[in-house]
Amino acid sequence: MTKHIFVTGGVVSSLGKGLTTAAIGMILEARGYRVSIQKLDPYINVDPGTMSPFQHGEVYVTDDGAETDLDLGHYERFTHAKLTKTSNFTTGKIYKGVIEKERRGDYLGRTVQVIPHITDAIKEAVHIGVPEPDENGPVDVALTEIGGTAGDIESLPFLEAIRQFGLERDRKECLFLHMTLLPYLSCAGEMKTKPTQHSVGKLREIGIQPDILVCRTEKPMTEDMAQKISMFCNVRRSHVIEERDVDFSIYQVPLELCKAGVDRIICEHFGLPFDEPTDLGFWSDMIERIRGIENRGDEVEVAVVGKYIELHDAYKSIYESLSHAGVANGVKVKLRKIGAEQVLDEGTGILEGAHAVLVPGGFGERGVEGKIEAIRWARERGVPFMGICLGMQCAVIEFSRNVAGLDGAHTTEHSPDTPFPVIHYMDDQNDDTNKGGTMRLGAYPCDLTPGTLAHDLYGQEHISERHRHRYEFNNDFRTILADAGLVQSGLNNDRDLVEIVELKDHPFFIGVQFHPEYKCRPLNPHPVFRGLVAAAKVRAQGASSGGGAHVNADAKHGEVTA
Repeated sequence: MTKHIFVTGGVVSSLGKGLTTAAIGMILEARGYRVSIQKLDPYINVDPGTMSPFQHGEVYVTDDGAETDLDLGHYERFTHAKLTKTSNFTTGKIYKGVIEKERRGDYLGRTVQVIPHITDAIKEAVHIGVPEPDENGPVDVALTEIGGTAGDIESLPFLEAIRQFGLERDRKECLFLHMTLLPYLSCAGEMKTKPTQHSVGKLREIGIQPDILVCRTEKPMTEDMAQKISMFCNVRRSHVIEERDVDFSIYQVPLELCKAGVDRIICEHFGLPFDEPTDLGFWSDMIERIRGIENRGDEVEVAVVGKYIELHDAYKSIYESLSHAGVANGVKVKLRKIGAEQVLDEGTGILEGAHAVLVPGGFGERGVEGKIEAIRWARERGVPFMGICLGMQCAVIEFSRNVAGLDGAHTTEHSPDTPFPVIHYMDDQNDDTNKGGTMRLGAYPCDLTPGTLAHDLYGQEHISERHRHRYEFNNDFRTILADAGLVQSGLNNDRDLVEIVELKDHPFFIGVQFHPEYKCRPLNPHPVFRGLVAAAKVRAQGASSGGGAHVNADAKHGEVTA
């Protein structure tokens, strides 16, 4: 029987429930258990695909094409859990399913209510979020993170549903973990436990008694405070866990949770063997490498020219991917966040000194010309460049205008009357009018041309990457752009689509239509990101000597050579 862990949060949002959930999943995997992870979000949107990055952060995409919450990125970066469309449910998705059943007459004329119909649908979502047994066996532990904050009106149906879920099962098959904040009042010089007491009180009002309390804090939690929290929240003292802010890397969290004994508590609750401490040596080694890089001070600076720079979470997976690639190359990646409109307002001088330029994806016309100018700057000066999704399309537009002589070249997304529509709408989407879930989403195959940078980076001819876009490279211009020097090194031959473009006579210049950041892992950095940072390292080292070099990365062995 699969065991279930439900993770809830209180006091404030953005406590790091997703990170903690992912870390616990990794710890359990290290003990040999198979885990699944899902996120239940209380907002009414069916999925985050139509939400502004400024409000919600990035949209994470799974292999099967689900547009999901960014916390699923944490889940995949920390664990081997297989995430699918059943790994993220929202209030909108739950209600949509219930209303569709009502319209079909599935409820046989009964009055449809929050209890039991909505809560039953939520419980069903928890069930189907656990994959069926396969060649790797059944799922031993399923982790479910409940979005929002205890006490929010929109979270109540989800909390009621997991209360029922726990009631319907043996007490040893469900565990409730609640995260709270211990705020530090500088004027008083002390932390306060009252918000935690009130948060747990909200849960207990509806019948949920937390088994574990994880307390986020800036300062060390004293024994007296822990005893007080234990007494007033009715949680064993040994189950009141401090999760202090880590000093330099979020990847320290699993180690800190193990040190606090979370793995032991979980195993004891579920009746799972706990003969020896969890072996996280592989993870500790990575942390030590990161610490060593920090101490040496070796760094490269990557200018990220985007539309949503103001919110860090808008490009969360990209920033993490650059960090992973930095560890693989033995350098710290310093981010220079530049708004695409700044490039037009202030000029390309704001890019000077950057060792590489990365232009990420985005939607809408705002900032596109700024991205194009940043790409031109990188191309003309031999600065390593990587374009993702719209960033790749802007690279095609820039090359078309300034190298191939197609004056006025553009994408029909922003310029329907352009004389040279080098980027255009996909033919099989011309009838789509809805915004949600109508893009090319999920994993698609791509064939790489031997002898190209892309092939050298991946070390193989056939790859699969995840997509999230509507517009494509226009095949009508493939020949003229190839003749002008734009190498089309990656193709989806099933649909005859260009997926990767690059330049030969450049230290490192590559644009990818897909989102490689979705497949980057701390212990297995994505080859394109690794190659970009390797090229940036070469440029940084050659800055003082005036030298330069092309970069080749052997993706199979994780070795980077200049």
